[in-house]
Amino acid sequence: MTAPAILAEAQLIPLLADFADVYPRIKVDLQISDRTIDLVQDRIDLAIRIANRLDPSLIAKRLGQCSSLLYASPRYLEQYGIPTGPEDLGGHRCLTYTHLGGTEWSLRNFDSQIVISVQGTFQTNDAVALRRAALSGLGIAMLPRFAADQEVQVGKLVVVLPAWQPNTLGIHALYVSRKHLPMAARVLIDFLATRLADV
Repeated sequence: MTAPAILAEAQLIPLLADFADVYPRIKVDLQISDRTIDLVQDRIDLAIRIANRLDPSLIAKRLGQCSSLLYASPRYLEQYGIPTGPEDLGGHRCLTYTHLGGTEWSLRNFDSQIVISVQGTFQTNDAVALRRAALSGLGIAMLPRFAADQEVQVGKLVVVLPAWQPNTLGIHALYVSRKHLPMAARVLIDFLATRLADV
């Protein structure tokens, strides 16, 4: 199977430990990648992806949803100030993720949605590196709550503009064929669907 790094680190690996306790004879080969992998060419049975736009040639099963927020370190906010509205983000160092949004951030509150052009000195294709950059005080990052809320609880990150949120994304299991999906992969999909309902 393949999965993005931040989901694997924060959610999947602990869940796979539980899965191994229940199904000790099933071997899981986890390939970490934030890029889209060709399941046929790379001989991958199952891909776990965080997205709303999915490859129509693949079968998708929704496992759960992923909500995100904007985060920054206390050190960064002390040095550069706290944004009071989305329009303030243009004057901040925003850390961008090449696989989702890039320098265009779409944010919504209760009754409106806005797209903001952001800029900064750091961009990456790895969401784990993006979180590390935010923790290091490099700027403001858009991160999944499952990967950042614990850092908020211990004071390492602060939620920025809590009334404004990026669009919620689905967490999906993707595979090529129902007919040729190994039974072990089916068991794993069902297990993850019960545990990733709302991370």
